[in-house]
Amino acid sequence: MTETRPIRVGVIGAGRIGKIHVENLSYRVPGAALAAIADVNLPAAQEMAARFKIPMAVADYTALLTESNIDAVAICSPSDTHARLIVEAAQAGKHIFCEKPIDYELDKIDAALEAVSQAGVKLQVGFNRRFDVNFANARQMVAEGNVGDPHILRITSRDPEPPPRTYARGAGSIFLDMTIHDFDMARYLMGSEVEEVSTAGATLIDPDVDDLDTAIVTLTFANGALGAIDNSRRAVYGYDQRVEVFGSGGMVMAANRTPDTLSLSNSEGVHSAKPLYFFLERYTESFATEMRQFIECIRQDTPPPVTGWDGRMAVVIAIAAWKSYREKRPVRVSDTP
Repeated sequence: MTETRPIRVGVIGAGRIGKIHVENLSYRVPGAALAAIADVNLPAAQEMAARFKIPMAVADYTALLTESNIDAVAICSPSDTHARLIVEAAQAGKHIFCEKPIDYELDKIDAALEAVSQAGVKLQVGFNRRFDVNFANARQMVAEGNVGDPHILRITSRDPEPPPRTYARGAGSIFLDMTIHDFDMARYLMGSEVEEVSTAGATLIDPDVDDLDTAIVTLTFANGALGAIDNSRRAVYGYDQRVEVFGSGGMVMAANRTPDTLSLSNSEGVHSAKPLYFFLERYTESFATEMRQFIECIRQDTPPPVTGWDGRMAVVIAIAAWKSYREKRPVRVSDTP
């Protein structure tokens, strides 16, 4: 049944990612109405409410779950709260958009997915890169057979600078924080599950952070294809995001986004713009598109475009990648506990 009235959304978390979704829900998502904002830092929630004319700002998120006129919540709080909030929101009958990851532990993810299933609500996980127009078009070309049978996937994903050390210490690992996007993109682009992972990694940028900052992950897919992901926490020239799928009938490639497409040629060389600097610039439109599709799946009562299972599988591959690095051997995804 198609819903005709606006879908009323409450946002949990007034930090950087919460602000992105608040702005989009306020201005760029037809059929949605922003009803409330919650954050333990109440002044941050109140400031956002005043700026975007949100009628309700609270420190306790449970007020959003008990509010009868809120249909859905967007969970933008720290990662270690996601699974618990999904369970509580599902039990309150709210549809759920949740930033990645659902959790770092599979038992907590499974409990969250069971709660969603029991409640019969929607759950969409925030893998926004799927909604980038170039990546989405690449996926469509692969799915339509324009490259023949996929043989090789290449993903380059490099940040312009490392996150703050305090963030890095609570982010799980590079595989659960950064490469997790690429694991989801690998499944999305190839239309096949990852069966085996082999990882090499190093700490080359900041030796004081107890995590890898440079990694190469190779993948073996169920359809026999191979994949390679390379990550770095620091690319001095900007946010480096490229994908390529090579197959029996051709190749599709999505290049970096730049501020312009100008190219200057002179006696000193050929010059063009560097890639956009950070993910907020690179994926501005994809964040809006993913929220539009979340609202649309509620309105049309259709499955969300990125499911809880998708969120779980990305974590499973990330765990396998970390296990491969620690044990210095290939790891089958099916062996992940």
